[in-house]
Amino acid sequence: MTDIKAAFKNGKAFIPFVTAGDPDLDTTEKLLIEMSKSGADIIEIGIPFSDPIAEGVVIQEADLRALASGTTTDKIFDMVKQIRPQIECALAVMTYINPIFVYGTDKFMKKCSECGISGVIVPDAPFEEKDELKDYCDKYGIELISLIAPTSHNRIKMIAKEAQGFVYCVSSMGVTGVRKEITTDVGEMVRLVKSVSDTPCAIGFGISTPEQAKKMAQSADGVIVGSAIVKIVAKYGKDCIEPVCKYVKQMKEAIK
Repeated sequence: MTDIKAAFKNGKAFIPFVTAGDPDLDTTEKLLIEMSKSGADIIEIGIPFSDPIAEGVVIQEADLRALASGTTTDKIFDMVKQIRPQIECALAVMTYINPIFVYGTDKFMKKCSECGISGVIVPDAPFEEKDELKDYCDKYGIELISLIAPTSHNRIKMIAKEAQGFVYCVSSMGVTGVRKEITTDVGEMVRLVKSVSDTPCAIGFGISTPEQAKKMAQSADGVIVGSAIVKIVAKYGKDCIEPVCKYVKQMKEAIK
């Protein structure tokens, strides 16, 4: 069992997301360590990119702040490698095809492996083109996390059959961001995955409150929260550690 799948073995998994380098890498370093202590089961580390097409305005602005602070992919890898022994939970990176290709796919996956990063999430990599990444992921023992959306329909089973780590179930149409209400039948999405695979399912996009998290966790094996956490970082800047960790604890408690 990989450490990503292991994150789901003791109940529902809480998966927070942070943009690396927002407001700076020193703060991200502290956040990763403290979120792990606060109950995170897997942490998604966003690699800032100038054209993050799956992201709403909250994470777009975080990416710009991170890039403005001098954050680079190499600096992120160096930081993660240094603090990895202090982090108990699994780590995954969320990025896009372009930064991986520019960095060099082989080099990128090798660096992930060397840093103790177990999975990669690439929203703009279609299932039909996953071999562009998967061979390199397999070479270095990195799991390529598959995404399914409300519009995936008859493709859900096809994607789920080859899924690794966990299936990222996108709860809502459009880009990331806090939503007042999630109307997608996520239970049906999960049911279709489970009909062909035992890979855990985690719901993301739009979840921000403990009540939403609790409701989503009734259908899925885990809950992913990004924009709500990034908003806390934007509000408090370098002083965000305590409020973010308080939020992580609340969300983890809500999905038990």
